[in-house]
Amino acid sequence: MPRKKAPEKPDFEQSMKALEQLVERLENGDLTLEESLQEFERGMVLTRQCQTLLEEAEQRVRILTEKNSLANFNGSGNDE
Repeated sequence: MPRKKAPEKPDFEQSMKALEQLVERLENGDLTLEESLQEFERGMVLTRQCQTLLEEAEQRVRILTEKNSLANFNGSGNDE
């Protein structure tokens, strides 16, 4: 039996767009209290996803920057 592919996590841009749309719906004031609470909860989940994605990107940049600094320190740069 073939394994089901795990659903992909939305990327940062998708999560931000969904969050912006959610904020618009909340700001319109047309939702019931229960709907507003559900949207707020969803917004919190999206916010955590965005924060996690940003932290992961920051870590990758830090690693790449450190590797480049080490390469230059070890003499692989064009220093005279």
